[in-house]
Amino acid sequence: MAPDRSTITARIAEVMAAEAAAIAAVPVTEAFGDAVLAIESCAGKVLTTGMGKAGHVARKMAATLCSTARPAVFLHPGEALHGDLGLVGPGDVLVAFSNSGRTREVIDVIDLGRRLGLGPIIGVTSHAESPLRDRCDILLDMGPITEPCRLGLTPTASIAVMLAIADALALTTMERRGVTAADFGIRHHGGYLGRKARGDGD
Repeated sequence: MAPDRSTITARIAEVMAAEAAAIAAVPVTEAFGDAVLAIESCAGKVLTTGMGKAGHVARKMAATLCSTARPAVFLHPGEALHGDLGLVGPGDVLVAFSNSGRTREVIDVIDLGRRLGLGPIIGVTSHAESPLRDRCDILLDMGPITEPCRLGLTPTASIAVMLAIADALALTTMERRGVTAADFGIRHHGGYLGRKARGDGD
């Protein structure tokens, strides 16, 4: 088949536009403020969890929080059920990502974590009715999402929305806590960003 670059670039633009539109359509309610306040005031650790691609977003959120002076740990829901629930302590906040809100491992982490004093629990999902909604103290609704995948299966717009929500929570928390470039630099000593934060890089 001869290459058709115009068709390829048109499809790429279409996918990007669909993901951008999904992010722009997120209903930003007062629950987002509640989530930031819960993360900001957390006396323990911020734990993030999710399975599959949602888990990658959860891991990235924990990394962003750590680099912006809010200690956080990614809790793999599969490993949690085989001992890693030992990370959970009273007063820890959990941010749980699940597009369907039905991911069994994530639901189990919430149920078992409650017994260990976990709370509050922040859930991020798009489905109107799901077990996750019933178990969360704070629910961040992603809104209805149509995936640009022509099979209707590959989660891309939903993952883009999750990542945007995670970044918004982390950055807003950082700003409210008064984190400075010096604070960032201490936690990101190596590489370009560390040098930039310290004022000794281009």
